Amino acid sequence: MCFSTSLRKKPEELEKRFGAEVQDQIEFTPYHHLNGFTHGNLYIIPMDSPDEILPAMWGYVPPFGMDDPDGFLKQYNTLNARSETVFTSNTFKHSIHDKRCLIIADGLFEPHFHNNISYPYFCHYFDDALFAFAGIYSELDEDLYSCTILTMPANEQFEFIHNQKKRQPLVLDEHWENDWLSPDLHELGIKELMKVGFTTKEIEAYPVSRDLYKRGIDTNNSIAIDRVDYPELQTLF
Repeated sequence: MCFSTSLRKKPEELEKRFGAEVQDQIEFTPYHHLNGFTHGNLYIIPMDSPDEILPAMWGYVPPFGMDDPDGFLKQYNTLNARSETVFTSNTFKHSIHDKRCLIIADGLFEPHFHNNISYPYFCHYFDDALFAFAGIYSELDEDLYSCTILTMPANEQFEFIHNQKKRQPLVLDEHWENDWLSPDLHELGIKELMKVGFTTKEIEAYPVSRDLYKRGIDTNNSIAIDRVDYPELQTLF
């Protein structure tokens, strides 16, 4: 699962990294912590506009939910899509063939449980570089997109971090980003890429403030990424 992300870079940094232009730069707002359940905007590069970086509401809305997107999102959690079932899911199968996207971020948050207490972990590249999740999207109208992040079974590192559900978001290796957007990628190729496309770059993960789980606290600042050394977790490293 991946229900929170960070994107702290400036628009020009996104443009340089991905070779695409940020649309509506005046509206672009970097963030330290975005809770997916607020259905705020992530920034995507869609298949049909690979030279553009566009805002997309986090929470995929399928064709059958477009008459009432708010009602659909109140009833269904579509922040993530399981890579193992995305081709058969009535919710997501409409987009996996021709509505794939890159979802840009520079960090993500996962829960780690110890003695039935959840601790948020911040995960990012050691050099804090930008990366892209594999995602799919839908077009609600001409200028409004929705999206979801694909997830997969956890590797050894994420099995330790996300030690209950044992899932991880599909952070694409940079080598596979253009392939993910290719209209020529067939079903077998998509399935294979989802299996082998996870980044080979080393990820740093460490616990941060449990205030991220509290209501009424502004977590869209450095509190979200500042390391907290909990004594009860020290023996786990």
